[in-house]
Amino acid sequence: MKVKGRFDHFNINVTDLKRSIEFYDKALGLKESHRKEAADGSFTLVYLTDEVSGFLLELTWLRDHTEAYELGENESHLCFRVGGDYDEARAYHKEMGCVCFENEAMGLYFINDPDDYWIEILPEK
Repeated sequence: MKVKGRFDHFNINVTDLKRSIEFYDKALGLKESHRKEAADGSFTLVYLTDEVSGFLLELTWLRDHTEAYELGENESHLCFRVGGDYDEARAYHKEMGCVCFENEAMGLYFINDPDDYWIEILPEK
């Protein structure tokens, strides 16, 4: 048997759902596609879309998890390609105060979200 699949979504857990939704909209233009809420209010799942690729970022908020998440060495990351003027995008992210690492020799930089997840930013090819 050969399985043929496709990427659907990637999940991250967040401590403040509203703050995270606002960050991903402001920093990367992601919009809420849909959400699922537990009947007992114990969790909310919010799916964000870039309105282009079909890939979704799932934000999971857990009512009973109030402390910051332990991200280990934070070696995993998302990657976004941004259109338009790449230097202008970097300046915008610097103005937001979310640029956490730059590697000019490789032509890339990272931003971090409110829960300290890293997102690699590359120019659109």
